[in-house]
Amino acid sequence: MSYFNNWRCTDCGKEFALDEVRYLCPDCAQGYAPGVPLPGVLEAVFDYPALREAWQAQPDPRLFSVLDPGFYPTLPVGDTPFFRPQRLAANLNLPELYIKNDSLNPSGSFKDRASELVVADAIRLGINEIVCASTGNAASSLACLCAAAGKKAVIFAPAKAPAAKLAQIRIHGADLHSVAGTYDAAFAAALEYSASHACLNRNTAYNPLTIEGKKSAGLEIFLQLGAVPDWIVVPVGDGVILAGIHKAFVDLLRAGLSDKLPRLLAVQAASSDAVTSYWESGVYRDAANPMSIADSISVKTPSNARWAVRALKETRGQAIRVSDNQILKAQQELARQAGIFAEPSSAAALAGLQSAIEQSWIAPGDRAVLLITGHGLKDINAVR
Repeated sequence: MSYFNNWRCTDCGKEFALDEVRYLCPDCAQGYAPGVPLPGVLEAVFDYPALREAWQAQPDPRLFSVLDPGFYPTLPVGDTPFFRPQRLAANLNLPELYIKNDSLNPSGSFKDRASELVVADAIRLGINEIVCASTGNAASSLACLCAAAGKKAVIFAPAKAPAAKLAQIRIHGADLHSVAGTYDAAFAAALEYSASHACLNRNTAYNPLTIEGKKSAGLEIFLQLGAVPDWIVVPVGDGVILAGIHKAFVDLLRAGLSDKLPRLLAVQAASSDAVTSYWESGVYRDAANPMSIADSISVKTPSNARWAVRALKETRGQAIRVSDNQILKAQQELARQAGIFAEPSSAAALAGLQSAIEQSWIAPGDRAVLLITGHGLKDINAVR
């Protein structure tokens, strides 16, 4: 069963039944065209008293799912390792440092959490085709989960996406369309495709299930740690992982299962800093020239910028920029001090944590969680 009640627009507050709306709030998104952050992004609202009772009887992150878990594909997603990296923690003088290693999901990416829920919805609705835009990880994730469920994945990805990610998309049998441009161009192409085809669109934040899927990592952190951490460090491109982690702890708070929110540290590549700039100034503007070695977080127009900034404000969080040199250095340190080979976008999280410690935002006594979102084998050119 599901404890889901309804969708709620994060802009106007209007509520909708599960199948009354599929993507954005129809009122707030009137006239929307790609090129600006998404208006009318939906959040899920649950029967929180019933959830509290069910969690206290048997804690399970899937209790907070929009969909009945009976619709989920059979390929296991989530429940990824959570541990204390002792050498790295000692070198950072941060004894209560933990790593949540989501690079060990089936496709090697955090994005499997979102794909799992979108594929589950396709199973529920009897829809055989799902389309998405991606720099590689969301696409290879969708291809992987669609293959397991017998669904067709249609992918729009930049032609310059890492070769390993493109190969992963193809090996799962997805229909790959190369886009001569950036992720933002792929996002627009996927929207155009879904407008004229009988399919589901998995575009991040556009489909609210992507946020709901990604929140499962936050629920697992709470369960594995047995508490709410002081900080969670999140690499940020379009802002959907940040929103998902925020939503996890908001749901726990609403259900009366916790009494606080963790502070969120949003880490962005210096050239792809639209969320950070928005948080600092209160005025949105696109990233001027998003060209980073961390391709997974290189975005000109972050789709979920509004929720991302709200999450930072509500959690008293911080946002920080890191250079490509800092990212590459952190990638080596993760590998050599914690035994984790992370792709550059994930290594950016460690680079941001290091900067936050230097600025005394995060203190030695804080309990911090570093979120690793993608495996290093997905982009070995950075290491080379």
